[in-house]
Amino acid sequence: MDEKLIKSADGLSFPDAVAQLTKAGVVRYTIDLVRSERTLYGSDDETLQDDISLNPMLEVAPRFSDVGVKAALKAVQAGKTSYPQFLQAIMEAGVACYSVYINARKVIYTGRDGDELVEPFPGSK
Repeated sequence: MDEKLIKSADGLSFPDAVAQLTKAGVVRYTIDLVRSERTLYGSDDETLQDDISLNPMLEVAPRFSDVGVKAALKAVQAGKTSYPQFLQAIMEAGVACYSVYINARKVIYTGRDGDELVEPFPGSK
């Protein structure tokens, strides 16, 4: 995986970040909101792990709300919130981690107790 291309994906819109990560050799990644970590996986099973910046005052809500996650997705996709605001909103909706599967074009949001919401990439079904 090309770490320089991975770093250049930070701050991009979701579609642009996914395109950049794909160029970098990433096939999937997981954001752990409890540990403030991102793990990226390449097609050759290579992994990279780094920290993500989260407000230390934020905590994952104990109950998962798919309605809350969908509202956060709608807002960020419409450009009404930033990525850090999106992360705060999904944490308030009980998301402990989420995994992005680039080839399958879906994201799985998971709560502390295994509740989950599977969302296709915008524009795919």
